[in-house]
Amino acid sequence: MSEPLSELDRIARQIKSMERRKKPKMLVVDDEPDNLDLLYRTFRRDFRVFKADSGVSALDVLSEEGEVAVIISDQRMPEMKGTEFLSQTVPQFPDTVRIILTGFTDVEDLVEAINSGQVYKYITKPWDPNELKVVVDKAAETYDILKQRTAELIRAHEQATLLATISDIVQEHDSPAACLEPIASALGESFVATGCTLQLVTDGQLAAAGQYFAGEPVALDLSADGLVKETLANRETHIWLSGSKDAQPEGADTYRELGLQMYLVIPLLYRDRLIALLALQWQTTNPASEGELQLIHLAAQQVTLALTAVQVA
Repeated sequence: MSEPLSELDRIARQIKSMERRKKPKMLVVDDEPDNLDLLYRTFRRDFRVFKADSGVSALDVLSEEGEVAVIISDQRMPEMKGTEFLSQTVPQFPDTVRIILTGFTDVEDLVEAINSGQVYKYITKPWDPNELKVVVDKAAETYDILKQRTAELIRAHEQATLLATISDIVQEHDSPAACLEPIASALGESFVATGCTLQLVTDGQLAAAGQYFAGEPVALDLSADGLVKETLANRETHIWLSGSKDAQPEGADTYRELGLQMYLVIPLLYRDRLIALLALQWQTTNPASEGELQLIHLAAQQVTLALTAVQVA
């Protein structure tokens, strides 16, 4: 079986730490410039704040910037009321937490918006900055919890689908070598990798391989690759992460030239025997997340068993 998750755990913690240092995104919407500037100044230290002076322009901002953690919107605005604007954001961004600012009592609109889940809280004008900060902090926490739960559900579904795919591939082929290409494709697509290589190892040397590339092939010669050499030598998982302050492996300059953001090599071990290597590369600015690393480890274990089962059969 594959090695314990110690190295992936370390990198997962590093990725999580890097993600925490990123400011969450916030959108503030108000047709009064003074209020808009005040909201921006209040939250710019803790959030990446985007401004919009109407519901229409706010929708344009979301179209360009994507999901934000928190939206603070004034209720009474020309063209579109705040509750109307927020209702239009729900289908595409269900996890975003929405806060309404209101200077008057519009009970019907507010109650309906809150009951339908479109609004998390409403704050009356003029607002107390400290009160608003407390509400926004809670809103950001709520957003993080929602995203975590959504990610867990998605991962559970992806895990079941991927493992079923690997099982089907094994049943359709009669040798380990014949399984390599379809398994590499399944793994590469599942983890949205730029490239994925699954390569057999015989007597410590690389043998037959199956590859998958999302676009142009990643020009890496695995037989001369630094991470692969280290993995063959000590049979431990090795990972390179762009921007990491850890000691750089042989070939790191090549990884940067290729535009890689993350490169992962996992040894597939069965009863202390190295039977294959799994290599994954990402060029995206958002490479595999902490949760995906856990799923990759589980998938590697499943692939190990699958290749062994085909060999025995």
